[in-house]
Amino acid sequence: MQTPGLRTRLVVVGHGMVGHRLLTELAEREVLDRFDVTVFGEEPRQAYDRVALSSFFDGATADDLSVVVPGFAETHGVRVVSGDAVVAIDRSAKTVTAASGEVALYDHLVLATGSSPFVPPMPGHGLPGCFVYRTIDDLEAIRDWSARDDVRTGVVIGGGLLGLEAANALRLLGLEPHVVEMAPRLMPVQLDDGASTALRNHIESLGVIVHTDARTSEIAAGPTGSVQRLVLDGADPIDAGIVVFSAGIRPRDELARGCGLAVGERGGVVVDDTMTALDDPNVSAIGEVAAIEGRCYGLVAPGYDMAAVVAARLAGATGERFVGADLSTKLKLLGVDVASFGDAFGETPRSQSIVWSDAREGVHRKLVVDVETGAVRGGMLVGDADGYQTLRLMASGDVPTPEDVRGLVAPASDGGGVAIGPDSLPDVAPVCSCENVTAGSLREAVSEGSHSIGELKSCTAAGTGCGGCLPLVTSLLNCELEKAGVEVSTALCEHFEHSRVELFGLIRFHRHGSWAEVLAAHGTGRGCEICKPVVASILASLGNGYVLEGDRAALQDTNDHALANMQRDGTYSVVPRVPGGEITPAQLIALGQIATDFELYTKITGGQRIDLFGARLEQLPAIWERVVDAGMESGHAYGKSLRTVKSCVGETWCRYGVQDSTSMAIALELRYRGLRSPHKIKMAVSGCARECAEAQSKDVGVIATEKGWNLYVAGNGGARPRHATLLATDLDDDELIRAIDRFLAYYIRTADRLQRTAGWFEELGADVPHLRGVIFDDSLGIADELDADIATHLDTYQCEWTATLEDPDRVARFVSFVNAPDAADPEIVMVSERGQLRPIRDEERGTLVSIR
Repeated sequence: MQTPGLRTRLVVVGHGMVGHRLLTELAEREVLDRFDVTVFGEEPRQAYDRVALSSFFDGATADDLSVVVPGFAETHGVRVVSGDAVVAIDRSAKTVTAASGEVALYDHLVLATGSSPFVPPMPGHGLPGCFVYRTIDDLEAIRDWSARDDVRTGVVIGGGLLGLEAANALRLLGLEPHVVEMAPRLMPVQLDDGASTALRNHIESLGVIVHTDARTSEIAAGPTGSVQRLVLDGADPIDAGIVVFSAGIRPRDELARGCGLAVGERGGVVVDDTMTALDDPNVSAIGEVAAIEGRCYGLVAPGYDMAAVVAARLAGATGERFVGADLSTKLKLLGVDVASFGDAFGETPRSQSIVWSDAREGVHRKLVVDVETGAVRGGMLVGDADGYQTLRLMASGDVPTPEDVRGLVAPASDGGGVAIGPDSLPDVAPVCSCENVTAGSLREAVSEGSHSIGELKSCTAAGTGCGGCLPLVTSLLNCELEKAGVEVSTALCEHFEHSRVELFGLIRFHRHGSWAEVLAAHGTGRGCEICKPVVASILASLGNGYVLEGDRAALQDTNDHALANMQRDGTYSVVPRVPGGEITPAQLIALGQIATDFELYTKITGGQRIDLFGARLEQLPAIWERVVDAGMESGHAYGKSLRTVKSCVGETWCRYGVQDSTSMAIALELRYRGLRSPHKIKMAVSGCARECAEAQSKDVGVIATEKGWNLYVAGNGGARPRHATLLATDLDDDELIRAIDRFLAYYIRTADRLQRTAGWFEELGADVPHLRGVIFDDSLGIADELDADIATHLDTYQCEWTATLEDPDRVARFVSFVNAPDAADPEIVMVSERGQLRPIRDEERGTLVSIR
């Protein structure tokens, strides 16, 4: 391999993430000085983070995306040739020739040429206005073309990971984005029908129009010769000013083919488990261009493992082998958490699936378990990826599956979640699959002085790839610091060094009214999926202004964007407020007529109100106009706020009742309606100890006594129920309301993000004397402030739908298609069942006649 007396001449073809990883691996092994290294890169810039490529449209620059530490090449004597692609390899002469004509000698050659986007050879694929989505240059070209006045609609061909990222890019550029996928669902490789449906509902709510089971026959040109429309087989054409191909990738193995190296049946340089080409020991291949056992890996983590194997061999080690890869993925697509791990489709014998699907919240969680042992084998998470890292470790066998496996599938916000803490992870358990960092490596780094996420990233590289491991890395860091007696950071995220509690206080003190003000005063960067919803919630809690006003609109989640809960078929529910469950016959008739006129499925809920399902986005204003005219208002079922106050009929009708529970429930619901909080709030009032309203399973429960009211707090239903705690007895009406005021205001002020009152109270140590002291004795000296917070809420409350209907510009937002405001979504299909319409099921498509 090495010329006697000289340093080994190492040539790396391809300066992407994997090619550069090889260099950093050699540097970490302190052997780079043994080599004369030349790196050829086809692009004009050095290696950058292709995983985070879409952040380019969110303000990130090429420098932000770079993975090359400034001065790396100079420090280690590496010669980097950018913007000069290698065009030929002469294996007998051991040379490579670049496009510029430069010829470089090698003793060992590493091919890290990656892959290229596959462009289907359909008519019109080369027209002006057609692009691929692979490099920064591609993105710059897409941005420039999208700025043309005649470009209003864009189409992405391909509904996989990159295709959805490309669709979001078009959306951020102000275009109407369409996704055309030939498979029957989005992300068919990673997600099953249920998970894909949940994802589709999310992204369609953001204005992305999805076409599945769709095949493109031609891209047609307009009068100027550029793209004008997409022609589909058996479907209406789609007008398009730009087309982006994201229909898969192919290994860039043309250099290997040109010099006679063996390539796989599906492409890629054939290598053994040391990443050495089978027919030339002086050539290695790593990353997407390497074909090992007939397979090419399209993820960065396996590429990093391959780079480590080659670096070890170049350094003189003989035992390093590539043993396969963990293909688990976790990412955020258009603001939606999506994760897949292990045997996600349940293909292993004796497997069964456990599924949690909450269409109202847009969450689909599926675990595949062993029928006999209950051990987790794999899973899919959409909308809520809580516990992903630990579940992945369970699937790999690095962490044991707890006995209550069914509790794992429910999200933490509904009382479920993963109970195994970071202190239970064995040292060998992998935490960051991109960088192959174990729990033991992180613990060692913490013990040696890395006491922040930034320091851990620098020391171990954990979290510097896709970032999906950061929640677990943070938990492990905090756990180790607590054990060492070191104060733990409570920073909300990397953009805010404050906790939610601290940020709430700052926003309240400075009276900030917008995201821009909060970020400028207390944050850095552009924000993320953690801090944006938190700030939106705090602003709503303190100001109660219109939640879609100004820059606050971009902070809201799917349901708040539509002021309605999206359902699994892409329609929405209409949920009027029914205070205390009391409704007049006239209001019942009005709702019945509305449901009839708009063909809405009608159901009475467990919260004693009436839900109308199946409304299309463009129908919502017309429906709500009639609801408001009937004397009703928004039930805020879509927000993290008060949901309902359930009640029995009390002493007014019931012979066992001792107080007027209905009137009290109505008073409480009208008082706290629209009160935004860290999570949803449920209440109930029972008129006697028989407890028909089930008050002791609610965040706030009230039970009548002969002398007044008993107050219970911090109860919870769901998968992990918690019996509410008795806080006070025999309160009169005024005492009860004041106590609830302060309890809710204290919770909103001090709870963590997405934390129900039950979890918050447990975090307080379930300290009843402390809570009683705050509420009744003003032990913290903040009672007046808590009272003032509720007074502000009462003074500023507005029904969000009433406020919407009063402003034509706000109403104009509610359209399914920007270029056809009155058009209905053709993907929404209903069938009749028990005298009402419901969404068609996937297995029924093609066999039932559409009714609507």
